[in-house]
Amino acid sequence: MLSAAGVWPLLAFLADGAAGPARSELAQALGVPAGQAAGAAREVLAALDGMPGLGAALGLWTGRTPDLRDEWRAGLPADTHGTLDDDPVAAQRTLDAWATKRSEGLIERMPVTLTRDAAMVLATALTLRTDWRRPFTEQPCRPAAGPWRGQTLLGLHRRGVRPDRIGVVSAPEGRVTALKVPGNDGIDVHLLLGEERMTSGQVLRAGTGALERALPVVGGGQLPYGHVGPGLSVERQPAVTPEPVTLDVTTVAFDVTADHDLLALHRLFGLTTARDTGRGHFPGISGSPLAVGAAAQSAVARFGALGFRSAAVTAVLPAPGGIPQYRHETTVVRAVFDRPFGFLAVHRPTRLALVAGWVTGAVAYDTGT
Repeated sequence: MLSAAGVWPLLAFLADGAAGPARSELAQALGVPAGQAAGAAREVLAALDGMPGLGAALGLWTGRTPDLRDEWRAGLPADTHGTLDDDPVAAQRTLDAWATKRSEGLIERMPVTLTRDAAMVLATALTLRTDWRRPFTEQPCRPAAGPWRGQTLLGLHRRGVRPDRIGVVSAPEGRVTALKVPGNDGIDVHLLLGEERMTSGQVLRAGTGALERALPVVGGGQLPYGHVGPGLSVERQPAVTPEPVTLDVTTVAFDVTADHDLLALHRLFGLTTARDTGRGHFPGISGSPLAVGAAAQSAVARFGALGFRSAAVTAVLPAPGGIPQYRHETTVVRAVFDRPFGFLAVHRPTRLALVAGWVTGAVAYDTGT
């Protein structure tokens, strides 16, 4: 499992302070211009945290080395900045405690491990919690075929009169049975069962295509009799009293955990150039050269008779970007403005001078005495 909603804000704040190819790659991965990324990330985090059943948080920790740009730090949500202890072990404990608290105990460690030269850590935490409107009944489940054949699993069963909550998606790669399990707080969980020959990616793409209404779906009430989709059939059954069309569902409880190294998919996440520690890529974040030394996500999802719980903690560990090696000599033209001078603020595309001024004095230096 992967929470893209946990990754996107981190990439957006990185893009806001990036330069050169790293900035372009991050913007392409985000789908928004880098200059708009920080504002969009703040809106996303605020919107997620304000939704019932959801929680979202951002954390930033820095050591002594990086001198953060005030402009970049001001673009982060309020009350997100903390400090890293000089002792890496103590600092790691602080990060792990934050991950545990923000994930409501589902994730006990930050997905990145601090090194002694770690300059800063930027992380998000996303939690989701919903209870089913109608609980399932627990019962043994013994599959007769497939990879789980011969195992006794925790089965979940429910019967109701809403056949519209299931349907068959027709995707280019095959058919997918899609079941919507409604929860409280406006959160639903969609279960997707594809044909055996389909890959996980194909099934998930079919599910998202159905959500986007890009793929046709035949609802349960319109399906013909017989085997109509993966794991799905429509049949007549005797009943004591007249009944409408009913939906009978049997599934299994699951508890899924996953850890992802985002740098292993650096092209997908726009981190190809940013991971080059030979130089700095984020002059808008810090005056010290920084690269992305590590980026990872830990995620948990639990589906049971009463509801669904999920959490994802995503973290980026910037590393020193290296000091350039000076192998040549160059000519330096030095200018010193130490007396009154004028300035123009110019609109580059039109070369229009928007502001003109004259500096008659400078701000006094505060010696602190």
